[in-house]
Amino acid sequence: MFVMNATDARKDWSLVVDQVVREKPTFIKRTRDLMVLSNLSLFESMLTPYTFTAQEYTEKDGSITLSLNEIDLIENGKTEDEVKLSMARAIQEYAEDYYNNFALWSAAPNRKSHIPYVLKALILEDAKKIGDLIKCQAGKN
Repeated sequence: MFVMNATDARKDWSLVVDQVVREKPTFIKRTRDLMVLSNLSLFESMLTPYTFTAQEYTEKDGSITLSLNEIDLIENGKTEDEVKLSMARAIQEYAEDYYNNFALWSAAPNRKSHIPYVLKALILEDAKKIGDLIKCQAGKN
């Protein structure tokens, strides 16, 4: 009912893309494969609940260390703003590596849960935007 055959989608590709961009996502079936075609803004809105949280530690030298909860990343900097931007860049780098090796990392049991965070970082494409999503919580030294 909601699924379009891949052959029909291919025949009317321009119409299908126009509908996906302007109206709604489309479900497409090819043999045993089932997929969804969506515009990026809808996909981004679906990922809205996914934010980044980090434990924040003040080191003896006064610097700040962030330990990201969702992905095993740790960064250190002189100020919270500096370390958040550094963490955002680390998230971007991790997301690009994950995506480039998606078949491997998405199948790994300890990294499968990273998928929405990786996709969110790839969609945002901006370290400042990613950094703004990092919510810091006081960690215990």
